[in-house]
Amino acid sequence: MSETETDKDAPEFDPDDPRLTRFDLVREGARRDGVEIVHYQPRFTKPGSKEEKRVVRFVALCFFIVGLAALAFIVAYVAWPWRYEPGSNLNKFYTPVLGTTLGLALLFIGIGIITWAKKLLPEEVSVERRHDGASPDVERKLTAATAVSMVDELGIQRRPLLKGAVALGLAPVGVAAIMPLGGLIKDHKSDLLTTAWKKGVRLMHDDGTLVRPEDVSAGGQITVFPAIPGGNTNKYADSPTLLIHLRDADAERALSNALPINKGAQWNNYLAYSKICTHAGCPASLYEQQTNRLLCPCHQSQFDITNNARPIFGPATRRLPQLPITVDSDGYFVATSDYKVPIGPGFWERP
Repeated sequence: MSETETDKDAPEFDPDDPRLTRFDLVREGARRDGVEIVHYQPRFTKPGSKEEKRVVRFVALCFFIVGLAALAFIVAYVAWPWRYEPGSNLNKFYTPVLGTTLGLALLFIGIGIITWAKKLLPEEVSVERRHDGASPDVERKLTAATAVSMVDELGIQRRPLLKGAVALGLAPVGVAAIMPLGGLIKDHKSDLLTTAWKKGVRLMHDDGTLVRPEDVSAGGQITVFPAIPGGNTNKYADSPTLLIHLRDADAERALSNALPINKGAQWNNYLAYSKICTHAGCPASLYEQQTNRLLCPCHQSQFDITNNARPIFGPATRRLPQLPITVDSDGYFVATSDYKVPIGPGFWERP
């Protein structure tokens, strides 16, 4: 007799029959899904035995370690010194600490889950047949019973220690997973708008001497730095500035072309622009007196100095930021504020 004929001759299955156990529903649901449960046996014949409690404590310990490691990851991510400092110090261990703590958390998640499956879940051997088509309502009800049974077999309802361990252990892991997102949503715009220049900072040569107007001849340019300790070092690598002395006609043209944001930034025939190219950050310092063009030698970007340093050739798409300058009562050049726009290579959030 074929299997189809056997199913046809069998009495109709009633899932509401009070004599049926939940496992009977599970077995019937599996059978209708083409899965035959040929062996099923709980790991522990007596629930709550010493051996079961021992396994439960070990699994709980795994998840507690997961929680501790994840918390250590969070604390290290937030509080551990990560900025590079020369010499032997804690920032050298920032990445290893993050990797070790997160690795331990993931490792003990695996150990806990494997131990739970191998030591606590019932032994089961099933054979599955392939079938096609949608399931009727009765089979969906059986499937729901199967899902509830699986949760019950996990034993988490009657094992509060495991429930607490999973909650305490995995919750910090979830937080640890989203912590790195904080570095992606931090607004760095304020950092880009801040250099060593500010109101009252004088301009100085590379040798530390202050800059007077007579230091730059008409049609010439020099590189200046903020006159503060370390102003000409890599500590303030975003601050090198070109001070340009225009001829009278060029200075008048630059003054008439000044954009609203650059109004008042020019002092007589002198103006100052960031030396950092807005394309890739190279030093743009090749100045052509006859055309008043500033050339970046790296990628050949050219800027029109008499028109707010507008890019007129090459890959650069942003103007060079202009530094507002004047001359103080002692006859030295001085900045009247920081740059009004971010210096350096442009990207999506820059104007």
